[in-house]
Amino acid sequence: MNLYPLIATLLWLIDNLLWLYEIIVIAAVVMSWLVAFGVVNQYNQFARSVIRFLYAATDPVFRQIRRIIPTIGGWDLSPIIVLLVIQVIRMLMYGYLGMYMR
Repeated sequence: MNLYPLIATLLWLIDNLLWLYEIIVIAAVVMSWLVAFGVVNQYNQFARSVIRFLYAATDPVFRQIRRIIPTIGGWDLSPIIVLLVIQVIRMLMYGYLGMYMR
């Protein structure tokens, strides 16, 4: 039985979820900058709901990384590390898919 279509579909789904999480991480970083510089009004209901969503979606992962690597000189490296880990996972998935095709 050939499992390639099932594995390819599953890897496609995981890849798209990882891509979506990358976008959420980047949006969280940009939003934190906008809030820090006073560009976004935190008292606006829509902005507050977006900030809450981004915080809820990214902070559990960021917190785990911050436990291992704390902020360095005021720089929070956790978003960069999350994006790098996502890229490594995607590369491993593509490598596995390429190996499976042989």
